[in-house]
Amino acid sequence: MTTAVKQVAETSEQLNLRGKIAIVTGGSRGIGSTIAKELAKQGAEVVFNYNASKEAAEAVVEEIRRAGGSATAYQANLACIEEAHQLIEKTKEQFGRIDILVNNAGITRDRTFRKMSPQEWNEVINVNLNSVYHTTSAVIHTMLEQKYGRIINISSIIGQAGGFGQTNYSAAKAGMIGFTKSLALETAKSGITVNAVCPGYIETEMTQEIPEKIMEQLVEKIPMQRLGTTNEVAEAVLFLINSNYITGQCINVNGGLYM
Repeated sequence: MTTAVKQVAETSEQLNLRGKIAIVTGGSRGIGSTIAKELAKQGAEVVFNYNASKEAAEAVVEEIRRAGGSATAYQANLACIEEAHQLIEKTKEQFGRIDILVNNAGITRDRTFRKMSPQEWNEVINVNLNSVYHTTSAVIHTMLEQKYGRIINISSIIGQAGGFGQTNYSAAKAGMIGFTKSLALETAKSGITVNAVCPGYIETEMTQEIPEKIMEQLVEKIPMQRLGTTNEVAEAVLFLINSNYITGQCINVNGGLYM
């Protein structure tokens, strides 16, 4: 076996997540559903939440099970700390441990700041940022006891570079980056890594809402001249799960738009 082939084989073995318990927030659509499917494909027991889209969540569970994986979906509004903690407790009761937490849940309420209502500000901060505290605070003690954990926060290029009409979204996503770095410092000695993935413009339901002309202008600014895919974001998540020596980092998946 050549060195290159041996390295590929070793990496494949390391990506075997059989026996690992993974929670993916916002797993019923978009980036979250792809991450949930990929983790299940690698052998993890996947639990994810949905807020309102029960039909979409059931479709994801069914697709994972048809492919030979294992998944469970729970309804939970993660902006509510009680519901977030219930999601974590149900998972612990069912599986006895939690190894991986992917904080992906997010919404947008885009509007220029001078026209933004308190409700539009608070909704985005509560779902996109406060939910990260709600879920992570509920899993951290378990991970510390296990001396193992992988926490991956799905931030955004908007949290790094800003976005017109997105002060609420940008503030929340930038907050996730700061949260990532600080928690990584606190848990580095305990077998827990905490990292962020910052997607650029990815082909999802969210980007489909962008007017075609504006989308063409955005793509022109991307060095790779295309949108990213949800699979490419999921690949970054798997990479971070597989690493033992990367923590407190932001992995940019943006085609070179922000460097």
